[in-house]
Amino acid sequence: MELPAGKIAEHFDVSRSAISQHLQVLKDAGLITERRDGTRRLYRASEVTLVELRTFLEGLWRQSFELARDVLQETPPHKGESAAAG
Repeated sequence: MELPAGKIAEHFDVSRSAISQHLQVLKDAGLITERRDGTRRLYRASEVTLVELRTFLEGLWRQSFELARDVLQETPPHKGESAAAG
């Protein structure tokens, strides 16, 4: 679905100028595309780039959880705690 900046701005409590700046950042990052229709600019999410971003973030989360698990498994229990309590 394509939307003009004004329609997107209706969903946020920020100025149209701020919305335009955010859209430019998202466009520069390849997360959205822009198409001109006369004087209007229509924006659409870039599905391919968003899938790539999701894959990257899921991998990052997985690595973080694995690292946390490894650290916790290597950390001895506090004095007075049993290993089963952790």
